Amino acid sequence: MTSMEIQNLLSRQREYYKSGATIPVKFRVEQLKKLYAAVKKYETEVNDALTADLGKSHYEGFMCESGLVLSEISYMIRHTKKFARRRTVYTPLAQFASHSFKQPVPYGNTLIMSPWNYPFLLTIDPLADAIAAGNTAIVKPSAYSPATGKIIEKIIGECFAPEYVAVVTGGRAENTALLDQKFDFVFFTGSQAVGKEVLRHTAEHLTPAVLELGGKSPCIVDASANIRLAARRIVFGKYLNCGQTCVAPDYILCEKSVKDAFVAEVIRQIRIQYGENPLDNRDYGKIINEKHFDRLCGLIDKDKVVCGGETDREACRIAPTVMDNVTFDDAVMGEEIFGPIMPILTFDDFDAVVDVLKDKDKPLALYIFSGDKQHIRRVTTELSYGGGCINDVVIHLATSEMGFGGVGESGMGSYHGRDGFDAFSHYKSIVDKKTWMDLPMRYQPYRSKLYETLLHIFLR
Repeated sequence: MTSMEIQNLLSRQREYYKSGATIPVKFRVEQLKKLYAAVKKYETEVNDALTADLGKSHYEGFMCESGLVLSEISYMIRHTKKFARRRTVYTPLAQFASHSFKQPVPYGNTLIMSPWNYPFLLTIDPLADAIAAGNTAIVKPSAYSPATGKIIEKIIGECFAPEYVAVVTGGRAENTALLDQKFDFVFFTGSQAVGKEVLRHTAEHLTPAVLELGGKSPCIVDASANIRLAARRIVFGKYLNCGQTCVAPDYILCEKSVKDAFVAEVIRQIRIQYGENPLDNRDYGKIINEKHFDRLCGLIDKDKVVCGGETDREACRIAPTVMDNVTFDDAVMGEEIFGPIMPILTFDDFDAVVDVLKDKDKPLALYIFSGDKQHIRRVTTELSYGGGCINDVVIHLATSEMGFGGVGESGMGSYHGRDGFDAFSHYKSIVDKKTWMDLPMRYQPYRSKLYETLLHIFLR
């Protein structure tokens, strides 16, 4: 789509929003129901597309993408009416007689830019929130996941008129053309580097934005952890989608006294979950493309590999890999891995680990496996990160009851459920002042001591 075509599409969406068609709550719920029905109708095609783009099995596609999308849409169908209500707040005595309330209103014309690693989930989830909040939307799927982009285009084209919700496909040229336009709100999921570019463009128009980025998410395993369960859950979360998960545990900080036992159990769990030769496992996915495959291969230090390391360039597959005796100076620790490589670092002093993490960029997620309540308390209260789990990984994002998002270098803003509705809404603060009484104390001339006394009373 050319820049002029994008401009014309946005102009049509502006006119549609101005008509007020998206404002009634009944309309929003009807659109969500249409979207839910379409996702159900094309569920098999969605999962086929995820297999084509990322090698995901249908089971994983439903568990991590289409199933979560259906859950989010269903949640918004049930709760949009409640979320859209005005919220009465306390009115100070000085404003007597008045009624004060906060009224959620849509931002208006929104742009949703999604990534390739969970291309269906991270497109349709924020779209459901945008619709629930009463916005129009232009959706831009990643060019790196073309099969999923096509089914998204098919679903949205079947459900909605383009002046309401539309899909723009393509690559960098289309991304730039979209960001050059003035939207009322931009929702972006992707890398930190591209996130900075998005923020530069939105700053030109003073457009509010939510950025869902990434980073190196630590996973702490201390001596009090259940080592077998920790290894099992970490292997699941680390190698899910071949490690191409923004909240995957990026690296492990393991207490030295249990490190050998932990490494042995991780290796055992890889064999249990993925088989003796994971590259022959049909349910194990692939790296998105050769560029990322080559980047990941460059992060593997063969001298530190204790499990895996095998690659299949033709199929873009890398076996679940474990690297032991890693330090922060290793190449694998210099960037977000975003692949099936698990570096293991060790520590003796938990306090020192907390101090080290305080000096690192704020990650999107942080995990701790521990039975020590003091250690858990320090991690959850002293360290800054987007979200995380205690004695598990990844699962905190799979609920509509909690917001999901980053902080600092890992992003800004959050969504899912109520937080998603709020992200795509502006809350007007409104005072409805009654006309049957008008206290005179605020008006000039300020000469009456009685008025001064009353003013002090009202403003206390």
